[in-house]
Amino acid sequence: MDEKTNVMRILDQKKIKYNSYSYVDTDAISGLDVAKALNQDPRRVFKTLVTVGKSKKNYVFVIPVEKELDLKKAAKSVGEKSIEMIKAKELLPLTGYIHGGCSPIGMKKFFTTIIDISAQDFDTFIFSAGKIGYQVELSLEDLSKVIRFQLADLAAV
Repeated sequence: MDEKTNVMRILDQKKIKYNSYSYVDTDAISGLDVAKALNQDPRRVFKTLVTVGKSKKNYVFVIPVEKELDLKKAAKSVGEKSIEMIKAKELLPLTGYIHGGCSPIGMKKFFTTIIDISAQDFDTFIFSAGKIGYQVELSLEDLSKVIRFQLADLAAV
């Protein structure tokens, strides 16, 4: 892959090994489409969701593409009464990323980040490299060298 995203540059700077994937020549729109385009188990491909709590604080949740975020579980995991998804137009000014290309690595500023506990079921997992059409794969252990996060049960059943 010729093009490096900011996420890849950050990982390179920290000398963290990762695999990168590109699916730019496909019509992949949803996370499930992305998993299919990459020929990967959708349980290993994660999406990054940005929310706002009742306290007006922002939070980042990273969950499998095949799942929906359970807002009650998410709120509980960060000690909020309630949380909701931010509006798509707020995403870029807040994080520096656009909808569909949001990564937990390299946001404009760091937000409390919670990753679904199911990521532990795999040696590595895959998430956005910060640009539509690009994904990176790494272990939770390696991710912890770049950002702080906690694990929690977040997915709606």
